[in-house]
Amino acid sequence: MFRAVPLLFLLWQLLPAQSRIHSLTGFAQAATGGGILPETDPAYRQAYTPNDLVTALDDKSTKVIEIMNDLLLGFNEIDPTARIGPLRSASAPLLHPTLLASGVSRIDIQDKDGLTIFSTVGATIRHATFNIKRSSNVIIRNLKFDELWEWDEASKGDYDKQDWDFITIDINSDNIWIDHCTFTKAYDGVIDIKGGSKNVTISWCLFLGGDGGPGSFVRRQIDALERDGTAPMYTFLRASGFSPEDIIEIARPQKKGHLLGANELDPANADLAVTLHHNYYRNMQDRMPRLRAGNAHVFNIYVDNSEALAAKDRRDAVVSAMSKANASRLTSTYSFKITLNGAISTEGGAVLVEKSAFVNVMHPLRNNQKDASLMLYTGKIRSIDTYFKLRDFTFQGESDTPDSPLAAIPAPTLPFSWNGFTELPYAYVPNDDPAGLLTILTHPDGAAAGVVWPRAEWLKTSY
Repeated sequence: MFRAVPLLFLLWQLLPAQSRIHSLTGFAQAATGGGILPETDPAYRQAYTPNDLVTALDDKSTKVIEIMNDLLLGFNEIDPTARIGPLRSASAPLLHPTLLASGVSRIDIQDKDGLTIFSTVGATIRHATFNIKRSSNVIIRNLKFDELWEWDEASKGDYDKQDWDFITIDINSDNIWIDHCTFTKAYDGVIDIKGGSKNVTISWCLFLGGDGGPGSFVRRQIDALERDGTAPMYTFLRASGFSPEDIIEIARPQKKGHLLGANELDPANADLAVTLHHNYYRNMQDRMPRLRAGNAHVFNIYVDNSEALAAKDRRDAVVSAMSKANASRLTSTYSFKITLNGAISTEGGAVLVEKSAFVNVMHPLRNNQKDASLMLYTGKIRSIDTYFKLRDFTFQGESDTPDSPLAAIPAPTLPFSWNGFTELPYAYVPNDDPAGLLTILTHPDGAAAGVVWPRAEWLKTSY
């Protein structure tokens, strides 16, 4: 189904099909980034080291930053001369051995108007959270973000202690495009948007959660907890029947995705305007997105929680074999479970999901996360031509057909309408059939960092 301003649609249709799908669309359609500059331009900076990156961000004239290779940006592992201006220490790690050594940095991209940060090689950024605030026309492309998670004893599994998101878009930021990036497991959210920010597009990104293989970041944490033997929650789980392998599999999925609107009933949330399209989410438990007021448009995303569902089954089997006392203590004291939600709209927000796929997601659409009897906390959400699979059951269709398994829960359904407009203010053609999305998103030019294009192509917004 197409919803757009008719003139924009006609112009959009003139573009070649293959190019069109990678052009900037969505609420961030007006984002310019730093523009198309030659490498010889003084406003074009190449970052080989943390110092290069910080210096470039600190210079108000910088318009383009090309990340030339992988960067370790933890506060303890950078040269002290890089601890200036945009880079400061984030909250101190408590448990992960790698992060205890490296530290975590918070990198501010603030008061910028026109900036592109990209890599031609899909470079990896580790041990840092990026905070975009009071900025507009910012573009981040073809980067991988990694190693920003640790086990949570401090808030007993709720992951409320460390404010580590890979990217936070905050304080009235506008026209932000995040494209062709890869994100692994983060302590808090992956990309959160708040503080009255608006006009954000997240496209062609891969969200992986954690890897439990030999030497992986999650396994290194569990191995450290196993050796130490003093962490109360971990010790309780081990004594109650969970093996280290059980804990690794249950910990691997990413807990939180995209929180849109950080504070409950905040008037600034009404400005939220976010587009998610052509993203591949693997083992993301929740929030694709979780919207408070405002508007979110989701099309052609593929969510596969098959491994997370298997981890849930594994967790539930261990719990069923526990003593009643231990099972009760686990439920009342700790948060060690798998949540399998999809898109969520609350507090009057509007979320439209089109031609997307939810595989082994138990609750693909939700419309209230506080009190189903209070309409103040209920949002509007609708899905169109969406594929749903849970174990052996499959369905493709709409959320508002009778007895649809995509019908929103748990509150009574609100009629769908956008907030502040009747039709989306941009052109788009969500014509990728959900059944074929996985092939498209795993193509070499699909959803991930590491896509190989010429340098100048990454500076464009239209193809």
